[in-house]
Order: sequence, then structure tokens, then C-alpha cells
Amino acid sequence: MSYKEDEILLCTVERIEPTAVFVRLPDNSQGSIVMSEIAAGRIRNIREYVVVNKKIACKIMHIKDNHIQLSLRRVTAKERDEVQQKFKKEMTFKGMLKAIINDPEEKIKEIKEKYTLEEFLEKARKDKKIIIEFFSKPEGEKIEKAIAEKKEKEKETKKVITLSSDTSNGIHDIKETLNLPEVKIQYLGSSKFSLMASSTDIKNANSIIQKAIEELHKRAKEKKLHLEIKEK
Repeated sequence: MSYKEDEILLCTVERIEPTAVFVRLPDNSQGSIVMSEIAAGRIRNIREYVVVNKKIACKIMHIKDNHIQLSLRRVTAKERDEVQQKFKKEMTFKGMLKAIINDPEEKIKEIKEKYTLEEFLEKARKDKKIIIEFFSKPEGEKIEKAIAEKKEKEKETKKVITLSSDTSNGIHDIKETLNLPEVKIQYLGSSKFSLMASSTDIKNANSIIQKAIEELHKRAKEKKLHLEIKEK
């Protein structure tokens, strides 16, 4: 498996030494995290951050001579949630395949050469021909049924903004500006609005919100509205 710098991986802690923590990557190769990349500042109790056999989200800092140097402290909460969600989906899919075929690991590897698992499952729900690319007809029928029964619950992401105007046509301009596809808008009072997007994939929901924010900036500038994105 080839990796690249800044990629986020879910790794397993193998051993903790005085100067570094050694982890196992998804392809079973090894990487290390120097103590300064575990957490900012002085670490009083290393086990508050890493425990042997615990899975942790790490960011690739450098790849040198086939050795991968990682960071724990540079992973954001959003990135950690995304990689953990991806891992859970893979485990669920693998568990489903175990009841149908003999070697789910090899089949997942084959699928990943063409799609991410999220793409495969999303496409498979809409078009069963995607399943037949990788499975026999009897296997495909069982997998199609299992996927249909395992319908994923949608996840939500939300942003709060303030949007106001000093012009007499302000209310009309604000309504037009907030007419956004795929985003649910709720008025909170005092020029505040919440923007909410939902998807079975949290990464996709975040992407919808981000695109909506970019479009809002553009429209607000055109109509001379005051826009502020509220951070948590």
C-alpha cells in the first residue's frame, strides 16, 4: 500500500518507548511518533494519549527510506471522526461478507483497487451491476439483500451564521442568498441561521456545508450583506 504525506490513518499502538511510540499501519507496516508529536507541551502521563493495542488516528508527517513518521497531535477532531467512521464501515462490510464468502479481506482489497468502500456501497445501493463486477451471481444476490437491510443512518453536520443587511431590500436579499441546494436552513433569531446537511457519509455532509459556505460568501458580497460564520 502506498501512502502520502498529510494522509490520515487509523493505526494500532504496538509499543511505547522513552523517545517514541511505534504503531502498526493498516497494511501492517510500521511507523513511529516522536514524543513531541504525541501532544503539545509536556506529557505527564503518556497513557492519557496512547495505550498498547489502542487504535489512534495519525497524520503522516514524513516518509523517508520506507519509514513513516507520524503525528498524533496534528490530527483535528474532524479528521479523527472521519477516519474512525471509515474504519467502522469497513468492519461492518467485512462482517457482512464473512457470512457470504470465504476470503473477505482479499475481496475488499480487490474492491479498493477501483473504489473506496463508501463509493462501492453507495453505488451498489443504486445499481446492482456494480456488485456483479466483484461477486458471482449467487453471492451478489445475498450481498444486495444484506446491503438493502443494512441501510445506514444519515449523519448531520451543522454551522451557525449571522446574515444581515443595511438596505431597505435586505429581507428579500437575505431570502435569495439563503436559497441553497442540499442544505436545510433554520432561523434562530437576531440575524442568526443554522445550516444543516445530512448524509450517510459524514465527510460528504461536511463537504456540502463547506460548498454552501463558499456560495454564501460569494452571494453576500454581491448583495452587500454582512456575513459571519460562527465558530464553536
